[in-house]
Amino acid sequence: MSAGTECVGAEEDTLTAAKKMTRFEVGVLPICGTDNKLNGMLTDRDIVTEVLGAGKDPATTKAGDLAQGEAVTIGADDDAQEILRTTTAHKVRRFPVIDGHDLVGMVAQADVARALPDPPVGDLLQALSTD
Repeated sequence: MSAGTECVGAEEDTLTAAKKMTRFEVGVLPICGTDNKLNGMLTDRDIVTEVLGAGKDPATTKAGDLAQGEAVTIGADDDAQEILRTTTAHKVRRFPVIDGHDLVGMVAQADVARALPDPPVGDLLQALSTD
């Protein structure tokens, strides 16, 4: 897990989000509301396809407008096998890690792969590579 995850506020514009992604060298940010609760996830792809590709202005399009449903999360005490099951079921590569109601970090596909023995790593990669 990568601790100390930075959020983009739901009311922040997507230009600000893109600048945060650049500064932190990440391709995804959790979207947090004013109550600091997780509202969803914002990817660099979302910004390109839903904002730039749609001809919208990234300086006026709010990150919260791109939140799509409830984010798939994992618990801070979930083990690698549980994360593998969640990854396989939802086909997502990055998860926000929640401790109670608090966002405490992010887990990426590479984090899971490092924690699993070889055969399950292959299962993980196959699950994420199929439609």
